[in-house]
Amino acid sequence: MRFYDHARRTLRGCLVVALAALPLTGSAVETSAVIERIDPPSWWIGFKDPTVELLVHGKDVGSLVPELNYPGVEITSFGSLKNSNYLSIALTIAPSATPGAVPIVFRRDGVEVARQAYELGARRAGSRDRRGFDGSDVIYLAMADRFANGDPGNDHPTGTRDHVDRHEGGARHGGDLAGLTAHVDFLERMGYTQLWLTPVLENDMPSYSYHGYAITDHYRVDPRYGTNEDLRMLAARAREHRIGLIADVVVNHIGSEHWWMRDLPEPDWLSGAGRRQPTNHMHHSIPDPHAAPSDRATFIDGWFSNDMPDLHPMNPHLGNYLVQNALWWIEYADLDGLRMDTYPYSDARYMADYTRRVLAEYPHLNIVGEEFEGDVGLVAYWQSGHTNPDGYASNLPSLMDFPLREGILGALTGHAPDGNDFYPLYRVLSDDFLYPHPENLVVLVDNHDTDRIYTVLKHDDALWRMAMAIVATTRGIPQILYGTEVLMANTRLGNDGDRRRDFPGGFPGDAANGFTGQGLSKPSLEAERYLARLLTWRRTATAVQSGTLTHYAPSHRQYVYFRRDANETVMVALNKNDHATTLALAPLRETLGDARVGHDVMADRDVALDDTLTLPPHSATIIDIRGTHR
Repeated sequence: MRFYDHARRTLRGCLVVALAALPLTGSAVETSAVIERIDPPSWWIGFKDPTVELLVHGKDVGSLVPELNYPGVEITSFGSLKNSNYLSIALTIAPSATPGAVPIVFRRDGVEVARQAYELGARRAGSRDRRGFDGSDVIYLAMADRFANGDPGNDHPTGTRDHVDRHEGGARHGGDLAGLTAHVDFLERMGYTQLWLTPVLENDMPSYSYHGYAITDHYRVDPRYGTNEDLRMLAARAREHRIGLIADVVVNHIGSEHWWMRDLPEPDWLSGAGRRQPTNHMHHSIPDPHAAPSDRATFIDGWFSNDMPDLHPMNPHLGNYLVQNALWWIEYADLDGLRMDTYPYSDARYMADYTRRVLAEYPHLNIVGEEFEGDVGLVAYWQSGHTNPDGYASNLPSLMDFPLREGILGALTGHAPDGNDFYPLYRVLSDDFLYPHPENLVVLVDNHDTDRIYTVLKHDDALWRMAMAIVATTRGIPQILYGTEVLMANTRLGNDGDRRRDFPGGFPGDAANGFTGQGLSKPSLEAERYLARLLTWRRTATAVQSGTLTHYAPSHRQYVYFRRDANETVMVALNKNDHATTLALAPLRETLGDARVGHDVMADRDVALDDTLTLPPHSATIIDIRGTHR
């Protein structure tokens, strides 16, 4: 524990190294120096790339000469950044090195003026081969601030801005890591297997900082959520309940109160030399063969928000810093994967190298990027393995499937005169030929940046059940937004604070409790039970986790598709009619096979599969046929 405890203690603020006066001869010789911080604050033995670049910050540290004498560790290069308050040190760590405190001595004119013990740790057994997340998982997206307040004592930490006010949608509400840790049993009971947290790193901004995307310290958990150790405890506790942890990573920008902004390491640390120019949000300008270079530059170099300075990771020191930060958190917090915010907004060449370097160290890790567009071709452009006309290869394994989201919502909210309501969904899935790996896309109907699905469906419980059934059974990796299980809705369309309401029961004084069911409305209770049954069944339904998808052209407000593997066939039949309808099974026999009985998953009863199947009105019927070999 010594390694991790030291890392936690040294993450924040001033790493002040003040040495006792040395017995020197001569006069006017400096005997001490202040090193405010070293990032990363610690490292590990055994990475494929044995070199780590330390970024040392302090007054005039760029003029210092670092030295060390530790078996298996050597300084292979060092030098000042353009700002003399920064010193870069490249450490090369041999596999033969042993864990411990590596003493780094800093000299000026041959005189020792500072010394820092740099912690070197042993990696967890099997760390490199961690599985990541895939189609066998269901991802639960939660915002720490809005889920549960497990430790009211951290609501107002000394020296932080933007305190708790639950009456204000844009303020902090007090949720924290302790609240999440206390309820991982609920997540397991519901059938979730991965927990994606919106960023929990320090956002010490004057206001509207609860969302986490304006990072002010890359190596410190925001104290209103807890400590770095609390994040490790959450990950460990979740793993005990068969749940992995996915971190939300922001490479494109930082918060305007980031400590860098008070002492910028180099002039090109920010895009456009730090000029506050807004991005044009023109996502298509990157693959567009006709795009004006200025449009591409404005998209990449423009600021995502006025209080979020845009980073320029083509600066090699910054580029290294961001990759190493991801590796540090994966190893430190034992993560299962990364979700990359605003993926296309950073330089595409850098992002390809970023993902390559992370996956070189964790080959089976999954990384999902956010390309918030409904265009299948545009999303496919960013997936690893896609052949792009411009030759670009991203190395990004997964993306959020926003095109499929639009298809699902179009199918459920539309009303086609010819009865072809499900065509938007069918049409998007038919474009899967554009993806190298459609099975590795993350499927969603809402997230923290959209109106809630129950709101979009106008509080229609039957349509909500259809949406959940589709997300759970179509190809890909399902993602559910916190509160969806209890029919959380927003009343003000497009309002982030309203979309991101507090989970009921997670805060003192809540009238209803989504964890226990106490005080919930009957529809909410029924929804929670429905989703729990659906997702717990999915844990063992291998066909929907990794099987093939075969669908039939929709008609008469019906849509049927199958998921199949060597041992199981699952049939999903959707009916949007306001009356029961009969589904003829003869046209489906080529996929259904000779099965004459199946199990209705949600009704928990066996059903005959002879000539026809009766579909209830406004329903999603899921028939599980085990032991069928194809």
